[in-house]
Amino acid sequence: MNSELFEALTLLEKEKNISKETLLDAIKQSLLQACKNHYGKTEANNVIVNIDPQTCEFEIYAEKKVVDYVEDELAEISLTNAKMKDSRYELGDVVRVDIKSKEFGRIATQNAKNVILQKIREEERKVLFSEYYEKEKDVVTGVVQRYVGRNVSVNLGKVDAMLSSEEMIKGETYQPTERIKVYVLEVKDTPKGPKILVSRTHPELVKRLFEEEVTEVRDGIVEIKSIAREAGSRTKIAVYSNDPDVDPVGACVGLNGARVNAVVEELNGEKIDIINWDENPALLIENALSPAKVIYVIADPDEKTARVVVPDYQLSLAIGKEGQNARLAARLTGFKIDIKSETQARESGDLLEYEEDYYEDEDEAAENLELDSEETGDEAAEVTAAEADEELPAEEE
Repeated sequence: MNSELFEALTLLEKEKNISKETLLDAIKQSLLQACKNHYGKTEANNVIVNIDPQTCEFEIYAEKKVVDYVEDELAEISLTNAKMKDSRYELGDVVRVDIKSKEFGRIATQNAKNVILQKIREEERKVLFSEYYEKEKDVVTGVVQRYVGRNVSVNLGKVDAMLSSEEMIKGETYQPTERIKVYVLEVKDTPKGPKILVSRTHPELVKRLFEEEVTEVRDGIVEIKSIAREAGSRTKIAVYSNDPDVDPVGACVGLNGARVNAVVEELNGEKIDIINWDENPALLIENALSPAKVIYVIADPDEKTARVVVPDYQLSLAIGKEGQNARLAARLTGFKIDIKSETQARESGDLLEYEEDYYEDEDEAAENLELDSEETGDEAAEVTAAEADEELPAEEE
């Protein structure tokens, strides 16, 4: 029987990933509970259960005090019975008395069984929770099971997760047995097991997908500094390279766009703009408004606001369809961006200050050029005179 118990515990350890020590502890607790039920006691502090983890041999015994008159059968033993075990026992001594588990009644045995099963279920739930809690804020692959109302049940291997309608990409439909990648939003521990909430719309999903596809991102050479996403339509990401020899945008795009296309395919055609991150907010905003061209940007880091002027023909491109490009750029940079065309800026006077600075720079450049020319001219004149002086004697000859 003990060899069968050992094999059963070994099998449970492999299948449920529950340690044998935990299972043996559950058996120990069940035997204690059965002993209490058998003797009709709520406490049995003097009862000891020992189990050998190698052989699963177990023993149950009670430490009973030797008394003249027994009032508590579980805690006391008469002097006569004690001397039958060993004649040296006297009143007040403690005698170790074996308890036969086979004598337990049906109810006590059933309760012991329930204690073991309950412990196994609790441990199984803890193991599952720990396993999937480690995957929180990460991307996992799941298999679509079925629709539950407007939500979708996704099997992640050992448990089912719930993809709510709010976390689905607009326009996506899912078929049973279809494999999809989801972002684990939250893992909750409940009496019925771990409750897992997943998402297809979270911006971090895009980041994790790039980590899977781009080695440089996974190794930390290229960092994704910021993400702005409108799921199912467009995403902008700002990337930065910690290695001057590595182009962050090129690394994310890949050869012939292979890397970014793999992410786009997983997101069912969602457009992805990859831009260079810059600590200078004005340059970052200019990059974020790509593919639109920008004349100038004035950014206020304290107020988190920026004024942007673009050529007239680029205004609609900078704003984007229904304002999407400007909206994503604002989310990406964290700045409130006011975009104006060159004509609008000129009419409102916003361009004057910039033009003055521009022309001052132009005048300064021109002056420097003129000075350089004068210096070059003087030098040329001196060289010419020197050459003439050298040639003069020859003419006299």
